Amino acid sequence: MKNFKIHILTLIVLSLAAGMMAFQPPQEGKASYLNPLQPIENRVKDLMSRMTLEEKVAQMCQYVGLEHMKIAEKDLTEEEMKKSDAQGFYPGLYSKDVAKMVTEGRIGSFLHVVTAEEANHLQKLAMQSRLKIPLLIGIDAIHGNGLYHGATIYPSPITMAASWDDTLMYKASRQTALEMRASGTHWAFTPNIDVLRDPRWGRSGETFGEDPFLVGNMGIATIKGLQTDDFTGEDKVIACAKHLIAGSQSINGLNAAPTDVSERTLLEVYLPPYRRAIKEAKVFTIMAAHNEVNGIPCHMDKHLMTDLLRDQWGFPGFYVSDWNDVSRIATLHHAAKDFKEASLLSVSAGLDMHMHGPQFQEYIVELVQTGALDLGRIEEACAKILEAKFRLGLFENPIVDLENVEAQIFTPAHQATALEAARKAITLLKNNGILPLEGGNKSIFVTGPNANNQTTLGDWASPQPEDRVTTVYEGIEALGKSKGYKVSYYDVGEHSKLLKEKDIQQASQLAKAADITILVLGENSFRHDWKNKTTGENIDRATLQLSGKQLQLAKAIHAIGKPIIVVYVNGSPIAEPWLAQNTAAIVETWEPGSFGGQAAAEVLFGEVNPSGKLPVTVPRSVGQLQMVYNHKPSTYKHKYHTEKKTPLYPFGYGLSFTTYGFSVPELSSSSMDGDVPVSVSVNVTNTGKRSGEEIVQFYIRDKVSSATRPVKELKGYQRVYLKSGETKTVTFNITPELLAFYDIDMNYVVEPGDFLIMTGPSSADKDLKQTTLTVSEKIKINL
Repeated sequence: MKNFKIHILTLIVLSLAAGMMAFQPPQEGKASYLNPLQPIENRVKDLMSRMTLEEKVAQMCQYVGLEHMKIAEKDLTEEEMKKSDAQGFYPGLYSKDVAKMVTEGRIGSFLHVVTAEEANHLQKLAMQSRLKIPLLIGIDAIHGNGLYHGATIYPSPITMAASWDDTLMYKASRQTALEMRASGTHWAFTPNIDVLRDPRWGRSGETFGEDPFLVGNMGIATIKGLQTDDFTGEDKVIACAKHLIAGSQSINGLNAAPTDVSERTLLEVYLPPYRRAIKEAKVFTIMAAHNEVNGIPCHMDKHLMTDLLRDQWGFPGFYVSDWNDVSRIATLHHAAKDFKEASLLSVSAGLDMHMHGPQFQEYIVELVQTGALDLGRIEEACAKILEAKFRLGLFENPIVDLENVEAQIFTPAHQATALEAARKAITLLKNNGILPLEGGNKSIFVTGPNANNQTTLGDWASPQPEDRVTTVYEGIEALGKSKGYKVSYYDVGEHSKLLKEKDIQQASQLAKAADITILVLGENSFRHDWKNKTTGENIDRATLQLSGKQLQLAKAIHAIGKPIIVVYVNGSPIAEPWLAQNTAAIVETWEPGSFGGQAAAEVLFGEVNPSGKLPVTVPRSVGQLQMVYNHKPSTYKHKYHTEKKTPLYPFGYGLSFTTYGFSVPELSSSSMDGDVPVSVSVNVTNTGKRSGEEIVQFYIRDKVSSATRPVKELKGYQRVYLKSGETKTVTFNITPELLAFYDIDMNYVVEPGDFLIMTGPSSADKDLKQTTLTVSEKIKINL
């Protein structure tokens, strides 16, 4: 009885303590919102009760960093600035003026702040404002905090997608968040969960490929790595799913061009990653897209932003515009008469923060004061932005310790993750038996525009210290020499568009003296060298072939009659059937990051058994577009007069230095009754002589449906490590939601009937073995 009384007393004390935590009186001399013991909801409410309309709207305003402004003011004319999506300044408003605005509480957020020193400077300015509201600083940390000098540069998103490793994506994102917070930034403008359906688009390298399921998985892993389950705390950042929506299938492959797709295509292809980002990962910010969709500029699409994502799917955070796209509702799309009306349309539709620059604040204040814009919209936007700042701990600690920055970035653990990701993503496209290179006592000649530079870092990365990047040639030279090879190199120049005849001739002459030539070809998305970029943001392509005279270089060396190994470094898919036909091996590294050169060399010399798989279909030519694996049944009823109708490489394809065998998949039940899940299992055997990792892929096909369905859809994948001769069983769970689609009446259901269940090492028909699952009755799915 005594112990029981003590237990009851303990419960009472704990209950009282919990009650005290739920509401704490303001600390002596402090406003309630400055009390960290108060619940965040109370702090937001208290702070907003003290704010003027102007101060609330100021939270919705973002500007580029002061140092960025200074460079842009020097480098760009006003007309060039209007066309730019990367550099910005404000005519008639200088960096000193913007600094003063911060002290007056007239700016809520900054982007393009790339040093911890500037981040601290801006926060100290904000502390001079009346309410001392800290700044939310965002940055394009697309694959590592790449705009920061000295950061760990992980492989680009398309490269990470080639690893088919969600856990690794989470790990890299978690580490990116740590490097960001150490350098004073709190908001990553990633992941890009656009589903890539047109590889002409220059931003292909920012995406996770063409499949909604793979894109959704990688997007969720990114968001959870950055935010975790709850981004409260000083070691997390908020993520930003982008770009809403479908800019990856514009009518001509150009960035910001119109997109015209059906409601069904939006719901089945483009929106599923967003629904999952909201429901499964609780993403806190979403960025609208440059483009219009079906005639409506995305920045004023109330149906998507408010009716669907916020009201129906429960989006909990805030929307931000992309660059100057609010004003472009008027100047580009001509859907508003001026910037003021564009601001009204955008904020009314659900936009919460303007990227970037002046006038927006003044227009929004005036629109509220005249009754044209509901004050409730401003209250909602401001509250969400303040919530983020409170949860990130910025009111308590907006300043970073400059002496601790270097200890937090490019750490050994982060380096190891970047290297592991590059190793797992590299994809072997062709091998006639020349790889892996073994035995030594041979000479290797290395050349090509991407052989010995930092194009391996990809887009959204600034030039990094040379001792923190391993180029492809450096990797080959170091490992090759350790294995007894003689390695030589000729620099043909790093700009493929400027490749000269004399360098082609010189390279072919030098190749004669070598036993093997390794040609490092590809594209350049490095944004610090904008005029020489051949892919990346706003550098779209009218061809999928190599830029410049790279193919001519390959043909000149091929004429010598000695083996050629091609190593691709590229963010966008490359279609070169001649190389596929005439080279000994092709290794796709994509944009493998800081240690890409080391990883490439390890694959070439057999230290690593390649296991990457393509996250996109690679067509034979641009004339085959659109070419995706999950096409509709009637897509290839007829054939092209001058081209095959098969891809150069199918989605999910990738070779190994060993071989694998797959059993016919087996179901735990041949039928799905009600909403009870069914499992499918497949035995995978390493039938070769080397240990390796295989990626087991699981696809479905609805055989008969009220509205047409794809010939196959990815619904699961799993990496499995197998020693030579080893067999393992891989199992996937089949839930009703995996089988569901929008029927003829646009209801999300599973229709009764037969489904093909397919498993194998790629999406190619010849690689898949199948069985049949029967669904006995219609199942309605609630989204």
